[in-house]
Amino acid sequence: MPGPDGSLRETLLFCAWLAWSRFRVVLPTWDRTLPTLIACLDATLRRIGGAPVYALTDNEKTVTVEHVAGVPVRHPEIVAVGRHYGMTVHTCVPYDPESKGGSESTVKIAKADLVPTEVNLREAYGSFAELARACGQFCDMVNGRVHRETCAVPAQRLEIERARLHRLPDAPHTAALGTTRVVNTGQAIRFGNVRYSTPPGLVGAEVWVRADGDELVVVADLAALPLRPVWAGDGPLGLAEVARHALSTPGNPRIGLAHYPGHPQQPDGSPRAPRIRPATAAEAAFLAIGDGARAWLVEAAAAGATRIRAKMAEAVELASLAGTAAVDAALGTAALAGRFGDGDLLSIAGYQAAGRAGGPVTVADEAYSAQPGTAAWAGFGTAPGTAP
Repeated sequence: MPGPDGSLRETLLFCAWLAWSRFRVVLPTWDRTLPTLIACLDATLRRIGGAPVYALTDNEKTVTVEHVAGVPVRHPEIVAVGRHYGMTVHTCVPYDPESKGGSESTVKIAKADLVPTEVNLREAYGSFAELARACGQFCDMVNGRVHRETCAVPAQRLEIERARLHRLPDAPHTAALGTTRVVNTGQAIRFGNVRYSTPPGLVGAEVWVRADGDELVVVADLAALPLRPVWAGDGPLGLAEVARHALSTPGNPRIGLAHYPGHPQQPDGSPRAPRIRPATAAEAAFLAIGDGARAWLVEAAAAGATRIRAKMAEAVELASLAGTAAVDAALGTAALAGRFGDGDLLSIAGYQAAGRAGGPVTVADEAYSAQPGTAAWAGFGTAPGTAP
């Protein structure tokens, strides 16, 4: 599957199931790191609507640090996570099908239906989101049909089993939120040697970041901020997702322009028009001509035109003679064509008054020139009657 840099990248499937109801959960992941494992565990428990007393898993290094005299030593973070959700994490006995057969069966069924192979002729997935949708469809299918062993629908049995599950805490364990980062003065955090922007009001705050498929998710505790951000609204404060970016590679920062409302660019990347505020009566009289006058001023200033104030005064005088609408149209045309020289406005106004306007506006640039060519000099220095 294509990763953030476009190259193929391996994906994994997190599989879980409830022993009594046979309800299955399959989630795609990019890796098997501890934050990813905890995030998948949190998503699984919230999908089934509660936490069982025990969670049985394989002897991954993220769960079992080592074995001492055959006794598995739990990862302290996993112990804390289990305590947060009110369950105890156990590991399977190696090579014992009685303790891990159900999990392996779920993995086998999911791989047979989801993993592209030559047997089932399933096509490769074009994106992580496509794989996530396929996993959701798979879960809906297996949980909505009659199970061969129980002769019942797992989704229906889950409604009964849910009464035996522990109530989940409102907030997930912070380890499921990813790793911590401090928002720098540029309103950005670094993850994987890439800068990602955050909304205003988070400078100096500690946030959590994690990779969710092919996206980076940024979560902040709004209750811990000294001031409520404007974008947070009037809702309850607490853990909230504040930014989400497509994962990138070093040298290609992800900056959301909407995170910088005072930046001289629009959120879509287009230049933000300067705020026009007349400070004198002469400026106000020129801007009162219309939108064409405003466009002329902005474009003339950007082009570095000279004698702008004098030309504005000439436009006001011309408007009093030829009419405001005509001059406004001429100023708009001059702005589009980039014509800000002396006499350009009068020339355009006269041309439009003669009724010859209406065609496409030609922008004057160095691609077109009235300078005569040098073809007449092609034979200079050659004898008469000979080829140059």
